[in-house]
Amino acid sequence: MPLTGRKTLTQYLIEERRRFPEASGDFNALILDVAMACKAIARAVAFGALGDVLGNHAAEAGGAPVNVQGETQKKLDVLSNDYFLRITEWGGHLAGMASEEMEAPYQIPAPHARGKYLLVFDPLDGSSNIDVNVSVGSIFSVLRAPEAEGREVTEADFLQAGTQQVAAGYALYGPTTMLVLTVGNGVAGFTLDPNLGEFMLTHAELTVPADTQEFAINASNSRFWEAPVKRYVDECLAGKTGPRTKDFNMRWIASMVAEAHRILMRGGVFLYPRDSKDPAKPGRLRLLYEANPIGFIMEQAGGRASTGRVPILGVQPEGLHQRIGLVFGSKNEVERIERYHAEPTARKELDNPLFHERSLFRV
Repeated sequence: MPLTGRKTLTQYLIEERRRFPEASGDFNALILDVAMACKAIARAVAFGALGDVLGNHAAEAGGAPVNVQGETQKKLDVLSNDYFLRITEWGGHLAGMASEEMEAPYQIPAPHARGKYLLVFDPLDGSSNIDVNVSVGSIFSVLRAPEAEGREVTEADFLQAGTQQVAAGYALYGPTTMLVLTVGNGVAGFTLDPNLGEFMLTHAELTVPADTQEFAINASNSRFWEAPVKRYVDECLAGKTGPRTKDFNMRWIASMVAEAHRILMRGGVFLYPRDSKDPAKPGRLRLLYEANPIGFIMEQAGGRASTGRVPILGVQPEGLHQRIGLVFGSKNEVERIERYHAEPTARKELDNPLFHERSLFRV
């Protein structure tokens, strides 16, 4: 045990590697590179206006550009993406990368060796919160690269179901900086020690309680929700006098990393379901960069992650920037939402105004 009384991230990874005597150490080195990128982003976030990193990217040039998602890029979006690329590309552990901020896969530059892993990431989740000093984060996932060594990666190489993830995690840049990680053997949380510059193990076995009295959803989209989602939310809002016979709290931070972290700490359910707001988009969140890594973390912590209909980790990706509906958190609540989607009779009744309960969210 170290002098601080806690394990470092490096020590944790070494102990995990001992379960696989044949392991080369490349995986550990990759995770440590990712952790370094997160430290660099945490520092930039912490300086805020003092570091001239707030606001839209290139706004002074006559308007902020948008990324491949059609979203306005913040300065920190671009900076965070660059940190991930520059800090992880040189180590020889990666065959390629894919980012929410880039249209095509990122090829490892020729001077650097190529490795056996793929890294996908959302460099700064919740960036709309940056300018108002609300918690943001980074999300990442590690996949195995195809065995054809030396060639450039293609989009198809990244289209792996969530069950194929080797590791997933996120960094939360809040009052403290935390790194939450799963390597397929439960979920561990590390807090950045600003004096040592090291991530220290502070939450050895994170678990999501099976039951909860807290849910998170963007209520402004209620008029676009499908009937099963309306039913679930209405029942929660009905409180002790309703069919759930208990009161619920509602939360919404608009930063999925912060939502996920709260659920890991004390339970809850998060819903960003498929809706009718934009029929061309079957969901709001990205499958590869957000839903799969968060889903892997939740499942490893004893929770559940779903589209509302099927387990999220079983969905076969069809595109690098594919969007999808996502529900995750306390197992019993997610399973209830899945049951509501699976009841065609109930859905028909909910579409009939005669069966509608009065609610703030009825349209």
